[in-house]
Amino acid sequence: MLLKLRLHFFTAAFFLGLLSLPVLLASCGGNGTSADQASSKTGTPTTGSVTGPEPRVDSVFVIRAMQADARFKAQEHWARKFYRERQFRLGWFRQHQLVPQATTFLSVVGKAKDDGLDPKRYDTKKITDLLAQLKSVGSDTARRNQLERKLDVTLSGSYFAWASDYYRGVANPRDTRNDAWKVKRNKIKLDHALMTILRERESTYPYYDFAPLHPEYNNLKKALALLRARQAAGGWPTLPGTTHLKPGDVLPVVGLLRQRLLGTENSGPAPAATARPVNNVSSPAATTYDPALVEAVRSFQQDLGLPPTGLVSGETLRELNVPIHERINQVILNMERWRWLPKKFEPDYLIVNIPEYRLRVYEKGKEALTMRVIVGKTLTATPVFSDKMEYVVLSPYWNVPYSIIDKELRPKLVADPSYLSRLDMEVVQGSGRKATIIDPTTIDWANVTQDNFKYTVRRRPGPKNDLGEVKFIFPNSNDIYLHDTPHDELFSQTKRNFSHGCVRVEEPIKLATYLLRKDPNWSQQTIQDTIAQRREKYITLKQKLPVYLVYLTAWADANGHPHFRDDIYGHDKALAKEYFD
Repeated sequence: MLLKLRLHFFTAAFFLGLLSLPVLLASCGGNGTSADQASSKTGTPTTGSVTGPEPRVDSVFVIRAMQADARFKAQEHWARKFYRERQFRLGWFRQHQLVPQATTFLSVVGKAKDDGLDPKRYDTKKITDLLAQLKSVGSDTARRNQLERKLDVTLSGSYFAWASDYYRGVANPRDTRNDAWKVKRNKIKLDHALMTILRERESTYPYYDFAPLHPEYNNLKKALALLRARQAAGGWPTLPGTTHLKPGDVLPVVGLLRQRLLGTENSGPAPAATARPVNNVSSPAATTYDPALVEAVRSFQQDLGLPPTGLVSGETLRELNVPIHERINQVILNMERWRWLPKKFEPDYLIVNIPEYRLRVYEKGKEALTMRVIVGKTLTATPVFSDKMEYVVLSPYWNVPYSIIDKELRPKLVADPSYLSRLDMEVVQGSGRKATIIDPTTIDWANVTQDNFKYTVRRRPGPKNDLGEVKFIFPNSNDIYLHDTPHDELFSQTKRNFSHGCVRVEEPIKLATYLLRKDPNWSQQTIQDTIAQRREKYITLKQKLPVYLVYLTAWADANGHPHFRDDIYGHDKALAKEYFD
């Protein structure tokens, strides 16, 4: 949808025309500049002095205007609230003069493509037409008032359409096509946002500047601009599929690699690259895989989450050959996801970026802890959602899912009911301290079904336990939690999506110690001593910690230098169908 539509730019002539309108821009709410206020006080005339009461709208007028434009229908709710809160006074006019924010808004919408948005969604042509009519209205007061009403409501509809996309997202994350995203929503009240822009309401958020809510979004916006500039300069070449390079090689394909990573002298080098770009890819200097170019390859590999070997083949080659338009789209899709996130994170929170296989803990807005994680396989994908951590469990039991009981354990238990003891497992009825151990030989395993099996099979705390030594619970309907694992060797792998859905953490003792740092009863030594007893121990956190499991396949640093990860669950592909078609 967005890519198929051509960007609508306001011409220089239009802006000159807007600025020279007899309907001059006025200050708003007494908070404008002194020049604005002076203009308002002198009441610079339009075609003849504009006198008489300012026009108003009513609910019928607003509803009809919103319903008349397919692009504004979804914004009727916000428009009705906005005008009702202001007793149906016009929002964008003061004493028959447009406020300065109108010009600012039109400029912002004209640059919507910079945010991966399409200006045509906001019906700026209709605004242009109404401005032209207003300019030539003359002394017909009734006609002027009617045009002011139409223009005011059209500006509001355009704003709400833009703000809905910009602050809440083009796609609905709760839509069935995006049902993987269950993070708590951004709850911006767009009517309040517009009132803030018009200086009629105070806010601590950057609405009044038409600014993004998160610096991470702005970083991606910079990356988008850099990628589009590279695309405009010719993009990057594709390396042959048979390419296999090691440091010191002198081959023609090295020239293409150099151009791929560093561009040409005209397009400029990649950020942080020490090797120099060249225009002649067949020159001796270009075809030598020298140490500086090897370092550029290693930086690229790190940006893609690959082992920084400096070797070019296989997965590195595949990532090098991803077309630039796909990377541009990937950045746009992840900008969209940032619009879905809450407008403000709590000062302290834990976040797991699933495609990055990494956990971070933030304290007072700054990163306090980070570690690698293992996430779910494609068929048992880790869900994207948010909740609050409440408990740390030391020496946890592992309750075996019925699917594993049915497919893996039951056939062997039919032949040998004592098989569970060799796995350090037991059958219990009930849970917690009230759980009663059941003799597995008393169960008719051959006829067990999910409906008639009223027990729990669990593995005892210890070295064989699948949850390791620590479990972190944030109660949720997905039954997902963080936990340790007895298989520490798996964290050395680059791609770490092979769990059953829960998130395995690399340093559970370190995480537990951090979470309990303000509790004098729980030092790291106390935690380890308790684990050594192999008795399950629940610890309630004194303060619940917000947890976010998110899915971001692209991000950038403050300079716009991008990082990318694989779309391991296909969420990018699903979102792209809705966003771009």
